[in-house]
Amino acid sequence: MQKNHKILIGVGAGLLALGAVGALVGPSLYRDFIAAPAADVPSVDRSTDAPADGPSGALDPAALVGDWSVTSGSEAGYRVDEVLNGTDVTVTGRTQDVTGSFTVGEDGLTLTTAQLSVDVASIETDSAQRDAYFRDQAMRASEFPEATFTLTEPVQLAETPESGETVQASATGELTIAGKTQTVTVEVELRSDGTTAELAGSIPITFADFGVTAPNLGFVSVEPEGFVEFQLVAGRG
Repeated sequence: MQKNHKILIGVGAGLLALGAVGALVGPSLYRDFIAAPAADVPSVDRSTDAPADGPSGALDPAALVGDWSVTSGSEAGYRVDEVLNGTDVTVTGRTQDVTGSFTVGEDGLTLTTAQLSVDVASIETDSAQRDAYFRDQAMRASEFPEATFTLTEPVQLAETPESGETVQASATGELTIAGKTQTVTVEVELRSDGTTAELAGSIPITFADFGVTAPNLGFVSVEPEGFVEFQLVAGRG
């Protein structure tokens, strides 16, 4: 869901500038004191918008049936390691420009459809140079402005969860980045109070699968694998 979320890469001209700084101050100092801290791995249990004030007890499955839409408080992006003289520097890019919809089937326990879209050009890290490379060269955002995920198999919960309880499920779908589509499976965390729903997950990807080449300038490079990440809030409608 950054990295259209391997959504994900950010380097090139930016790598050269960042690598020069890292080479001057030392890779470990750069990682620990200069580079921005990586964002937390998505998890609904860390959400500040947890549905804590909803009804307690088991959810009524009938209350979950129908259409849900992604709302404010959602974000998506990417996570990747840049390697500077043998030292890993984890980089995360994020955007709140995420749209999508979900449909829960008549049993209240089956996610039957899901469509997500991320505006690639709006994904940001701590470096404007990295972001420009990611947007203009790696992702070719002017040609492929969105990254998308479409659920291709229903997601079935085994039993009705408690209100506010975090449950896990596997979701299989088609991830499209830079015009290339691959089938992926992601472990998703879900939580709902019957009015608001939260979903979070990380999709491991290999850049080459999406026609994206991870830059390598010798002293600084980007690992060939990364993660597309999402943390979503959905409401009825």
